Amino acid sequence: MSMETLEFIIYPDGRVQEKVTGIIGSSCQEVTAAIEAQLGQVVSQEKTSDYYSQTLNQSTKATNQATFSDW
Repeated sequence: MSMETLEFIIYPDGRVQEKVTGIIGSSCQEVTAAIEAQLGQVVSQEKTSDYYSQTLNQSTKATNQATFSDW
């Protein structure tokens, strides 16, 4: 499991660059929504490969059924 991080770069002209790492899928938008609302207008977004990834949930169920016919 990777560490979730938010990185902000604040430029002299007031622009803020935000980078999210360690969060898989679109949930990163939920994490950053409140911060972005306080910072102001979002000019652009560039989604990383983590955004398009999906968490893998595996479930295995095995059922064995043996039947014998009458001879």
